[in-house]
Amino acid sequence: MSQHDEHDLRVSGATPAALESYHRALSLLRCYIGDPVVEVNAAIAASPSFVMGHALKAWLHLLGTEPSAIPTAREALEAGRKLTANAREAAHLGAIEHVIAGRWHAASRVLEDLTIEEPCDGLALQAGHSIDFFTGNSRMLRDRVARALPLWSERMPGYHAVLGMYAFGLEETGDYLRAETTGRRAIELEPRDGWAQHAVAHVMEMQGRPRDGIAWMRANPDAWSRESFFCVHNWWHVALYHLELGEIDEALALCDGPIMGGASAVILDMVDASALLWRLELRGVNVGARWEALADRWTPLAGAGNYAFNDVHAMLAFARTGRGTAAAALLDAQRAAMARDDDNAVFTRDVGHPLTLAIAAFVRREYGVAIELLRKVRPVAARFGGSHAQRDLIDQTLIEAALRADSRSLAASLIAERIEAKPASASARALQSRWRDLAA
Repeated sequence: MSQHDEHDLRVSGATPAALESYHRALSLLRCYIGDPVVEVNAAIAASPSFVMGHALKAWLHLLGTEPSAIPTAREALEAGRKLTANAREAAHLGAIEHVIAGRWHAASRVLEDLTIEEPCDGLALQAGHSIDFFTGNSRMLRDRVARALPLWSERMPGYHAVLGMYAFGLEETGDYLRAETTGRRAIELEPRDGWAQHAVAHVMEMQGRPRDGIAWMRANPDAWSRESFFCVHNWWHVALYHLELGEIDEALALCDGPIMGGASAVILDMVDASALLWRLELRGVNVGARWEALADRWTPLAGAGNYAFNDVHAMLAFARTGRGTAAAALLDAQRAAMARDDDNAVFTRDVGHPLTLAIAAFVRREYGVAIELLRKVRPVAARFGGSHAQRDLIDQTLIEAALRADSRSLAASLIAERIEAKPASASARALQSRWRDLAA
């Protein structure tokens, strides 16, 4: 049984009813809203032989880096493997198999080759774009989409998502003007596109435009926050703007509200919570018992060892709450990860493990040790994924360690570098004032 999807791509084993549910799932995934798993399950129920239904289900369970979701993704892969698939569908299944096995770069290459041949495969573009993010490949964040963009148009379903992905790729490669223009156009086409909304938020973060960022995010928060998988992350961006402006009460209110108030156990939400609490404390803010509640949610994942970026943010909570058992389990999991033959072994060895040790040293007030480890990972930090804005935690921690260690020349150099990047930054100027007080 063969039909064609909304982009005229041939699909195997689909009934008209299954395709309707599949398209609804894709629409939700493009905006990161609602529950696309419900829709894809409906597609599979309508047609168990629908190959792309099983592929989409697998992707939905892989692209959040949740270790507990991997068995479901594996089941979906096995179901798809039992069916007759065309070349495009087989490529999806091959890429999924690579991700399950921890071969992120191999999966990226499979999806790259697929979208060279089928540039209108929006799911392949989105899955590849997500993998580029998790592997810190800023050039492919941009170029994977740039190659396909000429074949897309506004009349095609999902065009807004292609623009949103391109906007983020442009931002991560420093083309801020085009990134903002492209991201704003995506939102004009689809106000609920959380990824496009966040691409523009990143532009304003990187350019040091906190007031513009607050205006952008608060203009229509219902559109990007309602039933959104990206709700917490986008509110995290708003909190960073307020923190930059020294508006601590506003940042704490967001922390206690949409960022941590729901006590989410979703890993990407906990990453944002850890990152915000750590930044607040670097600014001298007492965050009270907030770390304890967050560490409770991180503890069951201490031994996961499946993605180094997550490990680092878990260690922030464990180190700050003195959870020696959880911290030891995390370090053991990292050592086991480094012994494996997959991409996370590299992520962990090059960045995740030394950065985790640096955090622990910083909390123990061993600032010289922290400085050496942070300087080791700083030039290669992109290897373990995340965005420039997220990895800025490394720079902020290094500056604070230098100030506390009385490494005056290093601190002065790092602060000068920061001011040069963001001349109007109030937080950078505050660091400079602290340095002058110490030097005096």
